[in-house]
Amino acid sequence: MEFFGRENEIAALRRIRDASHEWAKFTVLTGRRRVGKTELVKQALNDGADTFVYLLVTRQNERTLCETLQSEVEYQLGVPILGRATGIAEILRAVLRVAETRPVTLVIDEFQEFDRVNPAIFGEVQKVWDEFHRRSKVNFVVCGSVTRLMKKVFFDKAEPLYGRNTGHLKVEPFPVSLLKGIFEKVKPNYSRDDLLALWTITGGVARYVQLLLDDKAYTKRAMVRSIFSMASPFLDEGRILLAEEFGGEYATFFSVLSEIASGKTTFGELAATVGSDVGTYLARLERDYGIIRRQIPICGRENSRNSAYRIDDCFLRFWFRFVFKYGGWIELGRVNDLEKLVLRDFDVFSGYALERYFFRKFAETGTYTKMGGWWDRKGENEIDLVCEDEVANRMDFYEVKKNASRYIPSLLESKVEAFFEKHPQKRALDHSVGVLSLEDM
Repeated sequence: MEFFGRENEIAALRRIRDASHEWAKFTVLTGRRRVGKTELVKQALNDGADTFVYLLVTRQNERTLCETLQSEVEYQLGVPILGRATGIAEILRAVLRVAETRPVTLVIDEFQEFDRVNPAIFGEVQKVWDEFHRRSKVNFVVCGSVTRLMKKVFFDKAEPLYGRNTGHLKVEPFPVSLLKGIFEKVKPNYSRDDLLALWTITGGVARYVQLLLDDKAYTKRAMVRSIFSMASPFLDEGRILLAEEFGGEYATFFSVLSEIASGKTTFGELAATVGSDVGTYLARLERDYGIIRRQIPICGRENSRNSAYRIDDCFLRFWFRFVFKYGGWIELGRVNDLEKLVLRDFDVFSGYALERYFFRKFAETGTYTKMGGWWDRKGENEIDLVCEDEVANRMDFYEVKKNASRYIPSLLESKVEAFFEKHPQKRALDHSVGVLSLEDM
């Protein structure tokens, strides 16, 4: 699949590079695995404008890794490093010395892997940076995928690299408009139902989109078949993504996520199935890992008990709901049965994904200043999407349905009335009610 989008990110990275010609820059680039960080930095910065050095950190002992990185630096800089480097600091020092005489962009990918090689490396990087950055024309970019470690290395006050970076850019999945444009280009006669399936499964993560489209999986049925095919990279993906994040506690975290993906979204439901200590795991999943979101009704108090937990990553939500939960079926070879089950349950499962699609769509356009769902404590009234424009003093209430013919205006109007009874200060605002369906994607 060709490279799509990322115009804003590319422009930002090039602005930083241009500024590094006067003052050294140290940018931290983060984002979940498979989102396209590596390809982004190569597209943005390996364009011949500056000397470009790209280094990938792999899990080896430090001496062996240094041999690999030294040869890469010598080749890409065109300058030999005298002797054999035995530490990362020597290699970094050699690059920054060259950057004293000409602009150099240095990218170190999977930077958090230094923690496995030798945690002392982070302190060595700090010392070399402090020594050289005032006189080097270096554009230093480090990329990392393990959220827990990258937060620790750069945003923990106790760590040596805290406060050293001059910028932080988080790479997000494709916007929904770009995902739609990619699908339209590859499959001009696509159906909205298939676009919803692509969004529900991939969430716009570049690598997943590429795998499905390269496999010519253009329909919902073909996508499901591709995911559960023999040797599919999707089957172990959730475990690969998260086992390192969670370490020895991964089993409990996986249980919590599996329950949320299966529809148990309140604290009470989760405590009943996982255990009374589930609150600790929920807090860490939201605060430390950014995998779930605690949702409260729009206009509700932050400390409200009327809340629900959702997996914020579309692919992980799909993986825990169907791959992790039915891992036994996969091991027994019951893949055909599992495909049928997924297709049977997909319409219900994709309902929340469709809500999130419109949330992202409106967020892109900047139509509203506040958005979210609303529900009352008793569960008698629920509105899929409530959008407020605080500048124009109006609110729009939406029911989200795959099929617009199933929308009943009077039912939504009664729910809106319940909302105004709960929040009478909003009643004076102009408002409208309506439906969002597949046709509005």
